[in-house]
This record gives sequence, structure tokens and C-alpha cells, in this order.
Amino acid sequence: MSSRRSISIYWLIYFTGLGIFFPYYALYLRENAGLTGTEVGLVLASLRSVALVVQPLWGNLADRTGARTAVLALLTLATALSQIGLFAADGFLPLFLGTAVMAVFASAVLPIAFSVAFAAFGRDDPHAFGLARVWGTVGFLIGVAALPYLLDFYQARAGLVATAAVSEPGLEMMFVGFGVLSLVAAAWCYRLPRTEAMEVRSERGDWRELLHDKAVRRLMVVSFLAYLFLQGPIEMFPLFVTSRGGNLETVGHMWILMLLLEIPLVALSGAGVERLGARALLGIGTAAGGLRWLVCVLTESDFVLYAVQLLHGVLVAGLLLGGPLYLEKVVPQRLRSTAQSGLAMLGVGAGGLLSSIVTGWLIDVAGIDLPFLLGGIGGIALAASLRWTLPRV
Repeated sequence: MSSRRSISIYWLIYFTGLGIFFPYYALYLRENAGLTGTEVGLVLASLRSVALVVQPLWGNLADRTGARTAVLALLTLATALSQIGLFAADGFLPLFLGTAVMAVFASAVLPIAFSVAFAAFGRDDPHAFGLARVWGTVGFLIGVAALPYLLDFYQARAGLVATAAVSEPGLEMMFVGFGVLSLVAAAWCYRLPRTEAMEVRSERGDWRELLHDKAVRRLMVVSFLAYLFLQGPIEMFPLFVTSRGGNLETVGHMWILMLLLEIPLVALSGAGVERLGARALLGIGTAAGGLRWLVCVLTESDFVLYAVQLLHGVLVAGLLLGGPLYLEKVVPQRLRSTAQSGLAMLGVGAGGLLSSIVTGWLIDVAGIDLPFLLGGIGGIALAASLRWTLPRV
């Protein structure tokens, strides 16, 4: 089996589980678990706070041992097992701790998966990464679209009825779905390629080399600010939708729209880097994320609210892929896992952590619209500054 096909299948399986879990977790915490907005923000922030500590450790372990595929298998398996704790958790503290335990492993899956893919494809084929990674988006779309129908079936069989407080009883079944699919993805890791580039090892202390690279330092700052402005609203998006009169199916339909444009854009991300450059791709994605939240707050039209979700695809192709692709061009191969984990640590980790806390707090004290408004303005302003703040590669 080719490297691209085996890596594509891993992303398809794992992201299907992620699509069942991620878009609906905030709604589960708020309605099914009965947490306040601040408590929801704190639980989601535990994902980021733990990532700050563990992501560089996992990245360094993968680089020092050269066993990047084995580390990915371990992380995916542990993510699957962590769903048992979340399924059983009841109340703020158990959910906070259960989410933190999951984050020890799940937060490092994507940066290690990126490093495995970059090592398998090399730097001479800019298209292979996007053509493989797009199957993750397809899987996410399958998961998002399937959960409402699976939940309807489960509710009918179990006799569960919606109430004023809980619009979707039985939503905890998403933990089962994510857990099973993560278990399958972990088993599939042993079909992933093992090339010489994947087993390149770094020496003790080599990671300090990254601190002296101007392009790496500035990319880390840009990533932190981008996630600060954009991540909290993404996590709280189900609450925004329900505040406008929507429900679980509305959230699912909007996520489908988000992913429709993402599929071709992710597939063509290699061509985008070739034609525009990684910096431009990063700027376009950040600007699209900011514009999306700004329009969400300002519009009163349901049609516009649906249509603007297409910008999510531009955000993913630009920010979530542009950053790692930029980094891959400037770091030594022996440090690619450490570098990708560091980027995730400061972006999704530190920036996302602060964004989750601030967004949850703002929802409680000022209403649902303000964090989306501030995120939109910040994202657009950051994108406009990249030409002067981030070196071109």
C-alpha cells in the first residue's frame, strides 16, 4: 500500500471520530452536563492548558527515539481509552479532570501525525500532503453529518425525550463513537509507512536550535494570536447557534457547509503554497476566520449566517495547514516533530487556552455576541499585519 493511501486512511478514521465529538462537546457540557458558560470555558481550556505541557514532551520523544509512528499509535490508543472516563464523568470537576486526561494524549495526535506525513512525503512533493490530509476533512464531515441521525435512532430506541433544559438527551453516545473510531485508527497505525526519514533522530538539546530561528519565533507569535482571536468562538459556536434559535441539527447542517469548501481547499493546499507561498496562505486563512465571526454577529439573515460558514474551509486550509506547511519549510528534518508540537503548543495550546477562558467569561458577563465580534476584528487585523511581521519563505 502506498504511503499516501495508508496515511489518508488513518486521517479518515480518526477525523470521523473527531467529527462526532468536537462540534458537539460544548453543547453537551452546557445542556446535558448543566455547566455554566464559565465552567464550559474552563473545561475546554483544560485541553489547552494540558497541551502546553505535554505537546513538546511528546514531540521531543518522537524526535529523540525516531519512533514517530509508534508514538502516534500510542497517543491514538490512549485517546480512545480516555473516552471511558468522559462517558462516566458527572459534574464540573470530573468533566474537567476527564477532559484534561484526554488532552494528555489527544492534544499531541495531530502534530505527530503531521510530522509522520511530512517525513513520508518529503519536501519535493508539495501536493501529497494536501491530497492525503483532505481525507481527514472527509472523515470529519461524515462524523458531523452522521451524529444527529445516530442520536435520533438512539433516542427513539431508549425512549429519550427532549426537555426545556436538555434539547438532545443521550448525547453522551458521542464518547462511544469517538472512542471506537480512535481504537480502529490506533490499530491502523501499524500499516503506516516506515521510511528512513521517519526514523531520523535528534540529539539532546537540539531543540534549542529552534529558539534562534527568527522565522520560527515569529510564526509562533502569529499562531498564538490567531488562535487567541479565533479558537474560543469555534468551540462555543454551538451555543451561538442555539442562541439564534437553532438546535443540534442546525449545528450539524452548518458544519456540513463549513466542510464543503474545506475539502477542495485542503486538497489543493500544496498548490496554494507553490503559487502563493505559505505566509500568504496563512494570512488568507486568518482573515477568513475573522470575517466569518464578524459577519455572524452583524447579520440578521439566516441565509447569510449559513453561507458565511463556508469561510471555515478557508480558515482550515490557511491557518491549520498554512502554519505547519510554513514550519516544515524552515526547520531541520530531525526536529520536525518537536517543531510541529511547539507550534501546536503555542497556537492551539496557549492561544486556545486563553481564548476558551475569555470567551466563556465574556458569554456570562456580556452575552454571546461580544467574543465573536472581538475575535472577528482581531483575526482581520492580524492577517493584515503578516506582510510586515512574518518573513517570507
